[in-house]
Amino acid sequence: MLAASTLAQAAAAVMIHGPAFLIPTLHDRQELSLARAGVVAAMPTLGVMCGLVAWGLLTDRRGERLVLLTGLTATAVLGVAGVLVDGVVPLAVVLFLAGLAAASTGSASGRVVVGWFPVGRRGLAMGVRQMAQPVGVGVAAISMAVVAERSGPQAALWVPVVACTLAAVVVALVVADPPRPDPRSGAAANPYRENGYLARIHGVSVLLVVPQFVVWTFALVWLVQDRDWSAAAAGALVAVAQVAGALGRIAAGQLSDVVASRMRPLRWVAVAAAVLMALLGVAAGQDWSVAVPLVVLATVVTVADNGLAFTAVAERAGPFWSGRALGLQNTAQYLAASVVPPVAGLTVAHLGFSWTFALAALFPVVAVALVPVGEERELA
Repeated sequence: MLAASTLAQAAAAVMIHGPAFLIPTLHDRQELSLARAGVVAAMPTLGVMCGLVAWGLLTDRRGERLVLLTGLTATAVLGVAGVLVDGVVPLAVVLFLAGLAAASTGSASGRVVVGWFPVGRRGLAMGVRQMAQPVGVGVAAISMAVVAERSGPQAALWVPVVACTLAAVVVALVVADPPRPDPRSGAAANPYRENGYLARIHGVSVLLVVPQFVVWTFALVWLVQDRDWSAAAAGALVAVAQVAGALGRIAAGQLSDVVASRMRPLRWVAVAAAVLMALLGVAAGQDWSVAVPLVVLATVVTVADNGLAFTAVAERAGPFWSGRALGLQNTAQYLAASVVPPVAGLTVAHLGFSWTFALAALFPVVAVALVPVGEERELA
């Protein structure tokens, strides 16, 4: 169950985040500005944002297996359509629809893990599942950037097509819906009426998305344009950083099991993200060689919060509301993520990469104060 749900999320991540690595080709070959290329790259994220709550509601009512199979198949079909279309605008439309379909894995794959693992092992298990996103980004970085440079941006979409097709086959062979308690037990009550715990986690996650997507979207562009790296070398470094980020998510999940808290490690991650982004901004501005390892560390730290917040939301919301709660969680994150590439592109154009990295450090500073440590229940 864990392997299948992780593969499903990783395949969706290739489709959702892979277009960020088409930005250099769109900028150089099709002469799009960084801001316009960022808009195209953000279209799958925008599609995800529009579909998450609906997919979450469907998961609450019809189960995880059906949602995963339907969404992954549709994503693969739309990826093929993206290969065949001609022009930037049709490509942007197809990428939006592909993101809409790929949103299916967000709640459903997470609920498979939460439903089949006990609370004392759930942080580690969810850390493994959450590593799917950086691994998917790493696969996209090392493959799609090179394919786009050689054969054009649309040819690179064969990578997510293959990934989503393989994931759909594995889900069909492996995944079963986890058991649910009797709804008359009180587990079906609306968790948002209890207090502001879930809302605060949503807010923290949105704030921490900003440095994460600044690094994800523009690390490769920064290496190519400011430091004169080749697309292949820059993509390889980003891929290595994403794999390290995946391992970091596992470590964060295990730590949350050990300390029996999701919120305390979440606050520690926010502090580390603020420090690293500020240091990266200074190092990039001074053209110090340490800026390259700092961007790798920033990539690792800025993704470490996702599994902690995701697990905490699912645990508090329960099996009858977690689909919608996780949908809201990810919708808020992807709303912020869809804004980051074009806004950060404008910031880079006017202020440079160093100021863009430094300004991103302000968002985790605010998140530190918002983490609801005092409202967390004891994990048992």
